[in-house]
Amino acid sequence: MKSWSKEIEIDAPIEQIWKLFNGSLEEMQKIMPQVVDNQPIKITEDMVGSVYAQKYKEGKRIMEYNVETLAYLDSQNEKKVKIGFTIAKMFEITAQYELVKLDDHKTFFKYTTTNKPLKWFLKLFLLFSTDKVVIEFVDRVKKVAESENR
Repeated sequence: MKSWSKEIEIDAPIEQIWKLFNGSLEEMQKIMPQVVDNQPIKITEDMVGSVYAQKYKEGKRIMEYNVETLAYLDSQNEKKVKIGFTIAKMFEITAQYELVKLDDHKTFFKYTTTNKPLKWFLKLFLLFSTDKVVIEFVDRVKKVAESENR
């Protein structure tokens, strides 16, 4: 299994950033434009165990998978959601988004993702993987959140 993590300070209120992860499909697409659908299948009271059917566009192909909420926290000063899903019976992926309120207009953001190959021969692909996608994602969240804060 391989893990990547990146953290950054964002000049925007915590609630404004949170809605990008915990809001509508339209909000989610601002930072994840490849997600073309996100339909709830099962919603639990505390959100942990909730499952969404998600469609993701990769080039001309649309892939479908179920995304499960593995951890969830929504307090005034700290917010976190961790999701997990399996892609094509080949990789187990987790993504965790953490927000901590630094003040009314500044938020700490940490993104952590893991990728676990489910077939032995796929482990070789992880040797050549980098954190480029993680860095680009964190930068996109910062850019979107700060542009909406003006």
